[in-house]
Amino acid sequence: MKKYDFDTVADRRNTDSIKWDVAENELPMWVADMDFKTAPEITEALKKRVEHGVFGYTDVNDEWYDAYINWWKNRHGFVIEKEWLMFCTGVIPAISSIVRKLTTPNEKVIIQTPVYNIFFNSIINNGCRVWESPLKYENGAYSMDFEDLEEKMADPQASLMILCNPQNPAGKIWSRDDLARVGELAKKYGVTVVSDEIHCDITEPGKLYVPFASVSDTCREVSITCIAPTKAFSIPGVQTAAIFVPDKFLRHKVWRGINTDEVAEPSVFALHAPIAAFNEGGEWLDEAREYLFENRRIAEKFVEEEIPQIRAVKGDATYLVWLDISKLGVESTEFAAFLRKETGLYLSAGSVYGDAGKHFLRMNVACPRVTLEDGLERLRRGVERL
Repeated sequence: MKKYDFDTVADRRNTDSIKWDVAENELPMWVADMDFKTAPEITEALKKRVEHGVFGYTDVNDEWYDAYINWWKNRHGFVIEKEWLMFCTGVIPAISSIVRKLTTPNEKVIIQTPVYNIFFNSIINNGCRVWESPLKYENGAYSMDFEDLEEKMADPQASLMILCNPQNPAGKIWSRDDLARVGELAKKYGVTVVSDEIHCDITEPGKLYVPFASVSDTCREVSITCIAPTKAFSIPGVQTAAIFVPDKFLRHKVWRGINTDEVAEPSVFALHAPIAAFNEGGEWLDEAREYLFENRRIAEKFVEEEIPQIRAVKGDATYLVWLDISKLGVESTEFAAFLRKETGLYLSAGSVYGDAGKHFLRMNVACPRVTLEDGLERLRRGVERL
């Protein structure tokens, strides 16, 4: 018998939700934001803190460090040393700060596209150039193009790479061998790897991701890793994350960057939410993963059987289904707009994830099943009406 409820619909309209600030007839399944209430254990911890009634400046305590260290040791078999860890208000503030601190204007930052669209912002907004190494897409599956990646890393203007591990939007868990090769190339060409591992806890039950820094001494030496409980525990609005950097020199640079940018101090809730999540939320997360991946399989099966004109890329991580619409003869921006106008279904156009995504859509299935079924029916109708 299940302990937690993921079927009840939480009405998020009129709650200042970015995701749900849409017309009454529209169904938003775009931004990576769950429609589930968070673990009750997290809610209780925050209630307890609210009842104290005083919300002063807050310092990072030993409980916060221990929560991260124990979670990664027990869940992912990797020991993070306390001295490696730093608080940050979010993974993207961390990445943007790192780009500012570790590059000079007009340098190139490598990303493997299609990839999370805000990486582009973090690069361009800080005066650098996006240096795309497109992933290979063959027979409905993605892989790294190491020949192209080496060519990009060999460019003396390329000093930084942002790695998405697991991969968003394709839901790919990178293998230990893949990550080892990335690390070896990075060391060979003097490139620092920033590994965004925010989706690491949202994997298919029975499957685990591989922390980039855990793969080898080389990967550890060249890496900066950004982690958070926000995606996995449905608390992105709490604005809480962590960075861990094994190399002492790199760690000092990152520490200086996030403190200069004033993104290194937690709010009361940014400290207590991750402690409750990692210390008490494991059972909730295990049930959530089962529900999410049943949603993924339902979506994949529905698309295969009911909408053969498109293809759902099979994914082992994230609650984001990557839809190949190349056979429709229309690009993603145009079809996403058409879909929203005709059916009210609001999906992310793949073009925002780089040119390699222009024939794809991204669908967020982290929602109650009744919502998922509604979204899939709208998608079917939209394809029929095209």
